[in-house]
Amino acid sequence: MSRVSVTPQEFHFVKFDAAEVAELTSKLADAIGLPADAVIEIDIDESTPTTRVRTDSVDPIKLHLEGGAIEDPTVPRTLSDRLAADVIGRLLLRANDRRSGGFADAPADGELDLMQQTAWDTACMGRLERLGYDVRKPRRQYHFRNRHGFSDVADTVFERLWAADSVTWADIEAACAETASSRGAATV
Repeated sequence: MSRVSVTPQEFHFVKFDAAEVAELTSKLADAIGLPADAVIEIDIDESTPTTRVRTDSVDPIKLHLEGGAIEDPTVPRTLSDRLAADVIGRLLLRANDRRSGGFADAPADGELDLMQQTAWDTACMGRLERLGYDVRKPRRQYHFRNRHGFSDVADTVFERLWAADSVTWADIEAACAETASSRGAATV
């Protein structure tokens, strides 16, 4: 079982429980297939209701979350298990992808453009759904369409990424090129 640490250990602005976040993360890591000796460090900025998240390192895996990313939108300042699984699961899958070698040429998370980010997230969320998590596929497809176009080509690429058991950076680049090409052809 992965070693998970959560900072802070005690929350003051939100009603999160560090042990609960660590347990949820450990279950996700096991389901995803991260090595049993993986070290995962999660830093949660509880002082902000914004939703930015990032991966600071993949070995050890270091995730930074703003509190709003895992907060229940219907019960402010409380943890949403579904959103936490959504966000942390997606970041762990991306970290696992980076560790696999198929993403050696991928830019850092902060350098990904919106199309690349959305395509990679689509592949991650499809895998997370197959692991039994509620990831709201229609919402993800709408988000994909906003970045890649409302077209049959974009829908086909979305379904291909969603169904993929694994992806490489080349797959993400090819998906983005395919949707970009179809949008360019439609506007000429």
